[in-house]
Amino acid sequence: MLENSSYLTPREIVAELDKYIIGQDDAKKNVAIALRNRWRRMNVAGDMQKEIMPNNILMIGSTGVGKTEIARRLAKVAKAPFVKVEASKFTEVGYVGRDVESMVRDLVEQAVTMVRDQKKALVEEKTAQAVEDVILDALIPPLKGTPSTNNGEYVSQDHELNEKTRERFREKLRAGELEERKIDVTVDKNGGNLGFIGGSPIDEGSMMNIQEMINGMMPKKTKKRKMSIAEARKILVDQESSKLIDMDEVKDEAVRLAENSGIIFIDEIDKVASGGNKNGADVSRQGVQRDLLPIVEGSTVNTKHGIVKTDHMLFVAAGAFHVAKPSDLIPELQGRFPIRVELQSLTDKDFKVILRQPKNALTKQYEALLGSENVQLSFNEDALDEIARLAYEINVEVENIGARRLHTVMSHLLNDLLFDVPDVIGANAQIVVTKEMVNERLSSLVKNRDLSQYII
Repeated sequence: MLENSSYLTPREIVAELDKYIIGQDDAKKNVAIALRNRWRRMNVAGDMQKEIMPNNILMIGSTGVGKTEIARRLAKVAKAPFVKVEASKFTEVGYVGRDVESMVRDLVEQAVTMVRDQKKALVEEKTAQAVEDVILDALIPPLKGTPSTNNGEYVSQDHELNEKTRERFREKLRAGELEERKIDVTVDKNGGNLGFIGGSPIDEGSMMNIQEMINGMMPKKTKKRKMSIAEARKILVDQESSKLIDMDEVKDEAVRLAENSGIIFIDEIDKVASGGNKNGADVSRQGVQRDLLPIVEGSTVNTKHGIVKTDHMLFVAAGAFHVAKPSDLIPELQGRFPIRVELQSLTDKDFKVILRQPKNALTKQYEALLGSENVQLSFNEDALDEIARLAYEINVEVENIGARRLHTVMSHLLNDLLFDVPDVIGANAQIVVTKEMVNERLSSLVKNRDLSQYII
């Protein structure tokens, strides 16, 4: 995938991010460079390719300014495996909880899913034919054996009649006329998972390997289930496509994909930074940092799909750093995030653009929701200006939660309308949100200084 000559340039990557993320030009520029550098590395000749390491990025900014969205959209642009983890959920080795290596295993699982889906698309036509044959066999079983002949003529016309009947049903099946008919389908039984009562001395990676080994030794169990053809088709597509796909090839390709193009987003990195006090919980926090360090700088992790190297994975860390500072991270970990980007707090002008421009703008989401009930919703320009101004004002006076404040304000503004559709406001109605409506419905939200009841 990374060798593809049509890989996006940095400017094209930023243009894609601009469709969903407003502002934060510096952050988008840096992640675009980091992404393009991966393609450049894959096209470097000789041994130098192995020596070029990714420049991991540390994004600093308060909640709701777009840190997570930048990383998530970046992965979609790159069509790369992506996982988001929270640093505060990890515990130091020896404590009960998730170990940091689990994020690499999660990334490999994402890569396997991506590659398997790509392979499924390649055998889609063969799979559809196989599924059709299985459903036909359940509806009109073919006659067994070879028809006997006497002087070149069929003694029995049963086989010919059976084939004609199957063809008629095949046409009905393709026309969608039999979707609700019930058939018996043979499905695989899911094997049980191993588990230990109480604390287990076995780590997560070893546990997965033991589970895989036992599942491989046990014979596969199947059972028959009666279901509609529409339901059966979904199950049969997975079963038949798995027969056409070489899973060993999928796993090998997925491991390469994860190693060379995987993106791991570590959120709340500031929560494991110690802010001066070296006692109590800070000891565990530093332990998590020490466990993170070898993963970020490059190590090998044992997964059920094989050994995975993290040397060329891109790590993007983010945190608000209200209490702790980036310098509170252990020096070795700081050095593994050489690119630091400070995201700016959103202004009322940013809110105005956020309400209008992105492909997934909140206004477009609400218009689509009511459109599903044949109710047309629209917003006047001055109404959007007022919504943006009020959201910014509440952020300044109470607590700055960034663009997430728009969710609170829009919900308070439109909840009564959403409740009245379709009982009071019927189909084909047209609703126009005006500045007067915004002021009327949100006046209590602004006047009341104790806004806790409205804050998520």
